[in-house]
Amino acid sequence: MEEQKSFVDNSIGCLFLVPTPIGNLEDMTYRAVNTLNEVNLIAAEDTRNTKKLLNHFEIETDLISFHEHNTAQRIPELIEKMQTGIKIAQVSDAGTPSISDPGKELVKAAVENDIPVVPLPGATASITALIASGLNPEHFYFYGFLPRKGKERTELLNEIEKRIEPTIIYESPYRVKKTIEDFVEYFGENRQVSLARELTKLHEAFLRGSVQEVSEYYKEHEPKGEYVIVIAGKTAVEVKEKPNDALIKDVQELIDDGLKPNQAIKQVANQNNLKKQFVYNLFHEIGE
Repeated sequence: MEEQKSFVDNSIGCLFLVPTPIGNLEDMTYRAVNTLNEVNLIAAEDTRNTKKLLNHFEIETDLISFHEHNTAQRIPELIEKMQTGIKIAQVSDAGTPSISDPGKELVKAAVENDIPVVPLPGATASITALIASGLNPEHFYFYGFLPRKGKERTELLNEIEKRIEPTIIYESPYRVKKTIEDFVEYFGENRQVSLARELTKLHEAFLRGSVQEVSEYYKEHEPKGEYVIVIAGKTAVEVKEKPNDALIKDVQELIDDGLKPNQAIKQVANQNNLKKQFVYNLFHEIGE
């Protein structure tokens, strides 16, 4: 195993991951503009949308479409280009590549083929919403778009309900009401939530309060724009204390399912709002 250095070598191609503004064009960095000017090709989620951005910054680099419906065709093509020395920048419609878009598959393919991957820092809706949510941002769980229905959605909501850290979710205006109603059902009326819409744009707005208060608000107001929802984690008061033998059983079941002991101990500690060392000592003392 060796480190793969992110460097620019004119003799080989590489993949640049270039964040684009999530609304306000002034959030485009100097480095992002320079990179898009200097690469040979830009792989864009929507070439029409990206073309507007390039025109604004007077960037004339060629574009190629790269989205969820053509990854099977495009990835081998883009990898082959980079292997011949072509430098490619990958961009999504807005925000940071690989976050809820097909960029992650291209990154994986580049890594597997020993092609350098150069990530640029920049705009991302999830962190922007989190830091203004009023909830504790030190630890968080990012999920993205929830499953729309069925067992997968139910299981995920049950999992989120147990978490003690805030969870970040993306949602469309057409499903916000249903999602908030589900929050009331799964998390109770008092769980705190922050909804950010149209981030960095002219009509940017935040709605903060309990899930019940937010549910009541949307009975009289129609959601507008794209949303980032931050739902608070379960508080210590909400976490019911489990008997020691139940904690031991939970750890052992996770180990039996394939987790390493330390990973299982950490997960059980997090789920029960306990210190990892306490669960560690408990498990090993009883296991001896």
